[in-house]
Amino acid sequence: MGMLEIIQRLESRLSELSDLLASPEVITDPRKLKDISKQHRDLSETAQVGFKYRGIVKQIEGNEEIKRTCEDKDLAELARQELDELYETKTKLEEELKLLLVPRDPNDSRNTVVEVRAGTGGDEAALFASDLYRMYNRYADNMGWKTEILSSHPTGVGGFKEIIFLVSGEGVYGRLKYESGVHRVQRVPVTESSGRIHTSAASVAVLPEAEDVDIAINPSELKIDVFRSSGPGGQSVNTTDSAVRITHLPTGMVVTCQDEKSQLKNKTKALKVLRARLLEQAMEKQHGEIASQRKSMVSTGDRSAKIRTYNFPQGRVTDHRIGLTIHQLDAILQGDIDQLIEALRLADQQEKLKFSEKESLPAAGNSA
Repeated sequence: MGMLEIIQRLESRLSELSDLLASPEVITDPRKLKDISKQHRDLSETAQVGFKYRGIVKQIEGNEEIKRTCEDKDLAELARQELDELYETKTKLEEELKLLLVPRDPNDSRNTVVEVRAGTGGDEAALFASDLYRMYNRYADNMGWKTEILSSHPTGVGGFKEIIFLVSGEGVYGRLKYESGVHRVQRVPVTESSGRIHTSAASVAVLPEAEDVDIAINPSELKIDVFRSSGPGGQSVNTTDSAVRITHLPTGMVVTCQDEKSQLKNKTKALKVLRARLLEQAMEKQHGEIASQRKSMVSTGDRSAKIRTYNFPQGRVTDHRIGLTIHQLDAILQGDIDQLIEALRLADQQEKLKFSEKESLPAAGNSA
């Protein structure tokens, strides 16, 4: 199947989606309306590039005809000169279309639960976890997203043993998913008097937010304990049993939330985290089944892998998955991480494109 035929099929599908958006069945169903609207929006971007591509192809055909049949040598030469530029544009648009035709992760549009945990390094690791939380929070502000802390375990020195927060907005998971993994920092800790450089680490888990329809939780499979919340050093935060610990009996997963003074709010937040973890577990099982077919160079599932190093003495950040080093450490820690994420996203697309081309491009087009 040629590219023009693929474009025609995409345009037919876009027309079908437009008709569905106008149908009473979709208009009266918020879930269907949201799903169809997203499909229409995503496909519209591809169709616009396809429209440009088809126009270039027509121009090439016209210039080839002039070059071949025109008796005016000057006009024929002008048509020949334009062909070089037209063919270059055609190649660029074709590559752009191939990337757009790569099947998209259906979870990319979801809100995201981010879990940051201090790893090796004691207090310094906890401080680094706090730095990462602040970095993502500022990035979310830059993107116009909203953040909400779901659970946190602060330390006495201003760091976090663990902090879990929800990021809400357009296309959140599609960008933040590349942040899953072990982040390493190399710097002189504020607690170090001799000036020695220490290496510490924190892990980041990025989970797509699960909705009730995605993960059905049987209340009988939950063990819910309530207790009095406490702060660093055992200091009491509340005088009532508002903290909640939920244990999912089939999997043994445990989620604790104590940030709110309301037991009900803590329970709601804990369930949100539990659903996200259960959804991730289901996704990892599915990914494991196709891992033998495609191994992504920017794997987002393996949190045991060291993905990035933040080196303070050299003022650099290195992403080890794609070998990218940026000497803008201060800006990145202030939330300017889009250049890193964009590079990772492009590398992921290229990897998926290679796989799609092996499986045949038309198949990728059908699922766009």
